[in-house]
Amino acid sequence: MLKYGFALIAAPLALTASLPATAQQSPTDNLGKISTHLRSMSTMTANFSQTDRGGQLLTGTLIIKQPGKIRFQYQKEANLLIVGDGKALTLIDYDVNQVQRWPISNSPLAALLNPERDLSKYGKIVPTRNPQVLSVEVRDPKRPEYGIITMVFSKKTGAPGGLRLDGWVSLDSKNNRTSIRLSNQKFGVPVSNRSFNWDDPRRKSRAKR
Repeated sequence: MLKYGFALIAAPLALTASLPATAQQSPTDNLGKISTHLRSMSTMTANFSQTDRGGQLLTGTLIIKQPGKIRFQYQKEANLLIVGDGKALTLIDYDVNQVQRWPISNSPLAALLNPERDLSKYGKIVPTRNPQVLSVEVRDPKRPEYGIITMVFSKKTGAPGGLRLDGWVSLDSKNNRTSIRLSNQKFGVPVSNRSFNWDDPRRKSRAKR
């Protein structure tokens, strides 16, 4: 098994999403705002920090290009890469030359990477104390094995749809929990499709035999 990041793409974010509510708008309105943001966000780059259930902290850079493309470039010490090419998610562990791949639709990240997904069917607004913060929990009740993702957004003038994605928590079917916090978010920046290429370590491994 890949040693890092598995639960990330396999669930409530420890920001302000789990605090008592002071609801300002209906859940339907807020789901609509989040859907508008996801459909308006063409590209995003950010720094991220990832914390797993054991408290291990990893950092790196994140690139998103809609629809479906994502890249988690981890710090050099982790020697790990996660890439989504629009159809599938791939985890590459360069320390052990392992590659794991599965459809984006089978992952909680589908809620983020498929802007056409109907959040009214799968999403539930999580009350927050801060009226400037929106949080949505997304799960497919018919597919519990796909896990849960809870995304947190801040209202931000000038950001797509007036919202900024601040992070999320993913929870897989084995209760592996991974929190992602974002910083230095930039929207609409040029992103080449080459950003989602990756080197297959298995080729080098076979070449050495």
